[in-house]
Amino acid sequence: MNDQDLLAERFEAHRTYLHSVAYRMLGSTGEADDAVQEAWLRLSRSDSEAVDNLRAWLTTVVGRVALDMLRARKARRESPDDHLEPIVSESAEDNPAEELELADSIGLAMLVVLENLSPAERVAFVLHDMFGVPFGEIGEIAGRTPDAARQLASRARRRVRGSVPPSDTDVASQRRVVDAFLAAARAGDFAALLEVLDPDVVFRVHAAEADPRATGLPADGAEQVAKRILTRGRPFAPLARPATVNGSPGLVAERDGKRLGVMACTVSNGRIVSMDLVIDPDRFRDSDD
Repeated sequence: MNDQDLLAERFEAHRTYLHSVAYRMLGSTGEADDAVQEAWLRLSRSDSEAVDNLRAWLTTVVGRVALDMLRARKARRESPDDHLEPIVSESAEDNPAEELELADSIGLAMLVVLENLSPAERVAFVLHDMFGVPFGEIGEIAGRTPDAARQLASRARRRVRGSVPPSDTDVASQRRVVDAFLAAARAGDFAALLEVLDPDVVFRVHAAEADPRATGLPADGAEQVAKRILTRGRPFAPLARPATVNGSPGLVAERDGKRLGVMACTVSNGRIVSMDLVIDPDRFRDSDD
């Protein structure tokens, strides 16, 4: 095995961690892949023998690449929904190994909140609060002093706090609630929907490059959400099936092998407190023809 092969082996030992960091900062698996690949390219062209802590070095590179990507999005004034990409796997019963791997995934509801942070706030919050990276290293990534990096993370923390409701820890119980929701939606049972929806539930629809009318304002409250599910959400339920979305029980709708939408649900105290539906507007519209 030559030196380049040994370096590639060392890099691969950190790939899953690096992808996890990049995905939390970017919200897109494709862009996270690009950021990790760029880290490998830079490592392969560097003097790796001079790197004392490879994990920290790679984290810095991924952080800088992700920050550049986030700043480019902002400069292009792209919608946050353009880059919201859920991680979908089969249900735990079908694929326990994959479920275990996704157990530490960031929830889609949190990703939605992170999209509202500035690029520097998001990078500082993710690196420090989620991965414990020191503020000195974050400052180097963001071009700030350690104190300024601390302020970025603190400001982001205040904006995030309270925005994402805590979910129940029993995955099997969460799945039963989501399955009951799907059954009620398919049956058009308004009363049954109210049984599984929290009185203050929030329902948001996200669509990349969509006419705002395709998404609309969030629906708040059990009755309003139930009505929306039984009217504008009618095409989704018949095509939906259980899946794991960002590590938690959710739903995915497909037609003719093409994914139409993904729904992530946050279950707290036995009821759904928030739902985020990410759709492909064109395919979703075609399914309602």
